[in-house]
Amino acid sequence: MERLRVLLAEDHAVVREGTRSILQKDAAISIVGEAADGAEVVDLARELKPDVVLLDMAMPVLNGIEATRRIRAESDPPHILILSAYDDLDYVQAAVEAGASGYLLKTARAVDVIAAIHAVAQGEVVLGPTIARALLARRSRGGTLLSERELEVLRHAARGVRNRDIAESLGVSTRTVEGHLTAVFNKLGVSSRTEAIVQAAARGFLDLPSNSLDRA
Repeated sequence: MERLRVLLAEDHAVVREGTRSILQKDAAISIVGEAADGAEVVDLARELKPDVVLLDMAMPVLNGIEATRRIRAESDPPHILILSAYDDLDYVQAAVEAGASGYLLKTARAVDVIAAIHAVAQGEVVLGPTIARALLARRSRGGTLLSERELEVLRHAARGVRNRDIAESLGVSTRTVEGHLTAVFNKLGVSSRTEAIVQAAARGFLDLPSNSLDRA
């Protein structure tokens, strides 16, 4: 089985070594590189072409948000999972807007970090339970801006389902699914699936996938 190539970015050596030790317990994960600052992780992501970057938010030289933005601007970029000490929703929103696929707190269990790496590698959105509950607590009481079909498409997207598979499930064309997603992006003022899912959950239009809530 081909192993997931993971680039680890953490400025504290002891934390980085501990995280590496945890990840190496999973035979399906290969640590291909380590970075101690934001500029280094951008360079290594370009050079090593990992599948997933496990990235601390508070990094020297370039912070995690700017590093995420630069990595995701590359052609065929890796997925990015933020592992942070900050639970402020503004940080979460900034990370998502920069292109991160997941956001976990450093209080997460080792098994959940490993599961999240596999999940984001498959295109899923992963939020730690504290973050997910905070988003749900911010839910709007107003009516939804999205149609039922748009919500249906977004629910599939939140599970990491590809457009063509969503189309097959709903009995429509891939172009129709793309059209629904474009409409969702425009209505929510976002530009990616991940942003749409987080925004829809925050506004109360969408319940987050259970795998984002059951990692307590």
